[in-house]
Amino acid sequence: MSWSWKLGRIAGIPIYVHWTFLILIAWVVMGHALQGHTVATTIEGVGFVLSIFGCVVLHELGHALAARRYGVPTADITLLPIGGVARLQRIPEKPAEELVVAIAGPLVNVAIVVLLFVLGVRPVVNLADPNHLISAGFLPKLMEVNLFLFLFNLLPAFPMDGGRILRALLAMWIPYARATRLAASIGQLMAIGFGLLGMMGGAPMLLLIALFVWIGAEGEAAQVEERLALKNVSVRDAMLTEFHTLSPHDTLGHAAELLVAGTQHDFPVRDDGHIAGLLTRSDLMTGLSRGGRDARVGDFVSASVNPVEADSPLVPAVALLRQAGSPCLQVVEHGRTVGLLTLENVGEFLMVRTALAGVADKSAMQQVAETSRR
Repeated sequence: MSWSWKLGRIAGIPIYVHWTFLILIAWVVMGHALQGHTVATTIEGVGFVLSIFGCVVLHELGHALAARRYGVPTADITLLPIGGVARLQRIPEKPAEELVVAIAGPLVNVAIVVLLFVLGVRPVVNLADPNHLISAGFLPKLMEVNLFLFLFNLLPAFPMDGGRILRALLAMWIPYARATRLAASIGQLMAIGFGLLGMMGGAPMLLLIALFVWIGAEGEAAQVEERLALKNVSVRDAMLTEFHTLSPHDTLGHAAELLVAGTQHDFPVRDDGHIAGLLTRSDLMTGLSRGGRDARVGDFVSASVNPVEADSPLVPAVALLRQAGSPCLQVVEHGRTVGLLTLENVGEFLMVRTALAGVADKSAMQQVAETSRR
């Protein structure tokens, strides 16, 4: 994830923290300062927040290590002010495996609660007083927060773990795509409920949760539909075959002419017969503003191009394209460049495939209708 700093590795998995996490720490410090708390109390407050996110890292590691058991690697874990994100490179295909991976995270929070309980810690739950955590001890607060994380993540709505648990259970009985759409619909119904409660009770946090759940449910459904639509499709089927390449010695003026004359936005730069980099549209604009039309392409190439085999599956190639943050991939066959793969071209391929599927469905319905009339 961009604008993130690497903290290190745990079990071989890179751990990152997003820069917005500093806003949360600053907010905690400011809150203590405005209430006139001592430095020691402020440090304890920051330490408590860091402890919570330590538990979040353990939660995400639970998902990652369970996924590793089924041969699914984790690209990284990123800490955000709203929680953590473990980026699995794919979802386990078997519903039972997805169920184990989804429930592994909440079970880590249960393990933390059990450990604290064995050590003699008891939670100070007082629903009548929402501020009771302020006066509670450090470990009781940590115990109660882990209980909350466990229960909150079991809500049957994407992007929480409960949504994936529900989807995995449904997928044991119905097709995966239908299970995803049904689980997403249930999650969106919950989002509507959260939104109504938030408006009636004047609770802006519930409104934020409602928005978070609604977007997460729609996003999960769209990703699964895309993945299923691209299943058994090769990179060759969706690659761009008509494209221009540039030489490091070409001028930016020539690149600008190609940009204006066609639909290609990013240009592979070929040096000694090999693609050495990529001149993106952003690079081109920067170069033109700094060096003018006569500046050399080679002086403004900033991006590299990852290669992918033409006959390889399209789904992991699209995942690589998104993870790398590169505008395109170099499609190769027997060491020779035969095309480019861009998200824009994949989107157009999906639109064509969907349109053709609609025609096929209409044709099949007409045949059924004609057969029934005979």
